[in-house]
Amino acid sequence: MEYWAKPPLDRHQVPLFSPTLDDCIPEFHPVRLLDEILRGLDWSAWTKEYDGRRGQPPIHPRVLAGVILYGLMRRIRSSRQLEYACGHNIDFMWLAEGWVIDHDTICKFRRRFKDALKELFKQIGRLAMGMGYIRLLEVAFDGTRVKANASRFHTWTAEKVEAVLKELETQVAQMLSEAETADECEATLRAEEQSQALPPELADAKKRQEKLQEVLEKLREADVARKKDGIKTPAQMPMADTDSTVMPNKEGGYAPNYTPVVATDGAADYIVDCDVIPGPNEQNEILLAADRIEENFGQKIGNLSADKAFGTGTNLEGMETRNINFHTPVESPSPQEGNPAKREDPRQPVPEADWPKLPRNDKKKIAKSSFVYDPATDMYFCPMGKEMPYRETKKEKLREGERVRRVYACHECANCPLAGQCLDPTSKRGRTINRDAYEPQRERMHAKMQIEAERKIYNNRMHIGETPFAIIKSILGVRRFLLRGLEKVRTEWRWVCTAYNLKKLIAAIAALRAQGKKMAVSAKG
Repeated sequence: MEYWAKPPLDRHQVPLFSPTLDDCIPEFHPVRLLDEILRGLDWSAWTKEYDGRRGQPPIHPRVLAGVILYGLMRRIRSSRQLEYACGHNIDFMWLAEGWVIDHDTICKFRRRFKDALKELFKQIGRLAMGMGYIRLLEVAFDGTRVKANASRFHTWTAEKVEAVLKELETQVAQMLSEAETADECEATLRAEEQSQALPPELADAKKRQEKLQEVLEKLREADVARKKDGIKTPAQMPMADTDSTVMPNKEGGYAPNYTPVVATDGAADYIVDCDVIPGPNEQNEILLAADRIEENFGQKIGNLSADKAFGTGTNLEGMETRNINFHTPVESPSPQEGNPAKREDPRQPVPEADWPKLPRNDKKKIAKSSFVYDPATDMYFCPMGKEMPYRETKKEKLREGERVRRVYACHECANCPLAGQCLDPTSKRGRTINRDAYEPQRERMHAKMQIEAERKIYNNRMHIGETPFAIIKSILGVRRFLLRGLEKVRTEWRWVCTAYNLKKLIAAIAALRAQGKKMAVSAKG
C-alpha cells in the first residue's frame, strides 16, 4: 500500500462538463513549470519527518511547499488566503491536486521544516547553476530593513520592565500565600492526595516573570552599549516581538525591524545565500555567507563586493585568508596624492600655506591620514614633522569581539602652531593616533580600489545587490514579516528568497522553451 494519500481529484478525469482541470491551465503557465521543477527535486529531507505508522495518510510536502511558494510569487502570503485560493483559484486547485488545504495546516507547515527548506533552497541554486544562471564570478552582499510584526508604539524600556516586575512580584507573593493556605486546608482533609503542581494562574505569572527578567537583562546590556556609543536615550524593545530591534526606517521614523541579508550572483541576479539578523550590524555576516556559499555550491566566489560599512579589518583579513577578491571602499590611513602631508621627508613640517589643505575628520580636526607612519622605527610623524612614538596598547570589548589598538602620542603639542586645528578640546595629553593590526589590509584595499578594472567590478555592486530587495518588496510585496521571533522570521525569509529564485528560474525556462518552439516552427516553414 502506498504511503501517501491519493489525490481526491484526478487532473485528467473528464467530468460531466468538459474541459478537465488540466485543460484549464495553459501549456506555458508558470504553475506548470513550478510543478515540473518541484517534482524534479529530492524531497527526502522533508518526507523523513513524517511518521507513516499512525494517523491519516498526509499530503505530500511537495504539494504544500508548492502552494506556499506559488502564493509568494502571486503576492499571497496569508495562510487563510492560501486556503481560499486552493478552493477557488484554478491554478491553485491544479497545483494542490484538488486538496483544499486548511490554513492551520499551511501555517504549521511553513514554520516546521526549517532545515529541509535550506536543502530545497540549495537544490534550486544548484539547478540554476547547472543551467548557467549562477557562476559565482561576481557576487554582491547587502542588507535591508523589513518591519517586524510588532507595533512601534508598544515597547519595553528597562524602567518599564522594572515597574511591571515589581508589581508582578507582589501579585506572585499574594498568590503563593493563598496557595499555601489552600494547601494547608486540603492537607488536613486529604494529606495523601495533596497536589504539588502550581495553580494555572500562578504558573502563568511565574513564566511571565521569568520572561520579563530576560527582557530586563537584555535592555540593561543594550543601555550599557548605547552609553559607550554616546547615546543618552534608553534602549527600547518591542513588546510583541522581543527579538526585533527598534531602528530608523529609510522612509522616516522608527519601528521594530529585522535586517535580512542576501548574497546575489551577478550573472542573472539569483540569491545564493540569505539570512536575517535582529540588529543593524550586517557587516558581521559577510564572512559567514562566503563560507556557506562555498559549502553549498562547491565553488569559491571569484569577486565579492559590499558597501563601505563592510570594510572592517576583520572582513578584509578574512577575505584575504579565503583568497576572495573583495571590493569595498576603504579610506587609506596614510597620506595620498594631493594631501600635502605626503612628502619625501616626514620629519620636515608641512608648509604653512598648505595647512588648510590637510584633510579633516568628523570633528573638524586634522585627520589621521595627515600623519605618516614609519614601519622602520614604529612611529608616526605629525604634519609638523614631530615624532609620535608608541605609548601603550589598549584593548576594547566590542559586540563582535575584542579590538586591540596600539596608541602613538606626540609630546610636543603644547606650543605647536597647529594645536588648535589638531587637538580635541578635551585632550589633556596631546594628540594620539591609534593603529590596529589591520592597517596593512586597509592600505592594500585602498590601493586596489584605485585600479580602474577593480573599481568597475565594484560599481556593479549596487545593481546586483539591490535588485533582489527591489523585486521582493515591490513585486512580491514583502515589506513586513508575518511571523514573530528570530528563528521563525529566518524561516519566513528563506521561503521568500526561495520563491524569488523560483520565479526567475520559471521565467528563464519559459523563455527558452518559447524560443525553442519558435525555432521549430521556423524550421518547418
